[in-house]
Amino acid sequence: MSSNSLMTQATAIIVGASSLLSREVAKQLAEQGVELALLAQDPDSLSEFAQSLPTKVRVLPLQIDQPQAIIATLESLWHELDGAHLVIVNTGLNSYDPALPWQPEEDIITVNVQGFSAICNTAFRLFTQQGYGQLAAINSIAGLRGGPSVAYHASKAYATNYLEGLSMHAQRLKLPITITDLQLGLLDKAAMQKSRLWLSPPDEVARQVISAMKKAKRKVYITKRWRLVAWLTKLLPEFIYNTRHWRTKAQRLEAKAAEKANKTAK
Repeated sequence: MSSNSLMTQATAIIVGASSLLSREVAKQLAEQGVELALLAQDPDSLSEFAQSLPTKVRVLPLQIDQPQAIIATLESLWHELDGAHLVIVNTGLNSYDPALPWQPEEDIITVNVQGFSAICNTAFRLFTQQGYGQLAAINSIAGLRGGPSVAYHASKAYATNYLEGLSMHAQRLKLPITITDLQLGLLDKAAMQKSRLWLSPPDEVARQVISAMKKAKRKVYITKRWRLVAWLTKLLPEFIYNTRHWRTKAQRLEAKAAEKANKTAK
């Protein structure tokens, strides 16, 4: 699908529209004349935002932990819209507990694997019936390696491979269905470290997301500077990768002070 067909008289469905990034993407798409359907777990929280956009916007509830409900919602919406050019998936759950209790792991798998798959599978099937379309997913470079949030890292690796499989299937069907894997950097960790180098304003992140979709990119790192981190992450041997610490500057200084105090005491 060309950039012109994506952005001229287009309709986009954003699944997981309540996040700051989703809102910024929606805002920029609306400014380009794209009609929108926004799906969120709390649709009422988007009412005022939707009314502020300069294009036609629908807001619908999203039951992200119920795959069959997701499928029914998308099919019904698709019929109401008479199709769509673009489906953006921005759903995801993350948590960390060093004790690794099962319940948070199960919740992550339900949302990030089952819910994600239901959305992507349904969108792809509807695009197949339509004959064209673009599926873009907000993913994460966390999927490049395992990590302390075990299920989260694994779920992002799953998402990467699921999207690649859909892309391969579109090629086998010889249909112009574009699959775009938007690999965001570890923004939560960068925020925790208060790193201005690795944090970008949401409007800039959204601009790069939209640019990648318009160029029909298969996979892209956002923002671009995270390509270096992704490259290093893949290259690091496990014994080095496993000893990295994501701590704030204050925490690192505190740890050094404690280490120095221990040496003095000895």
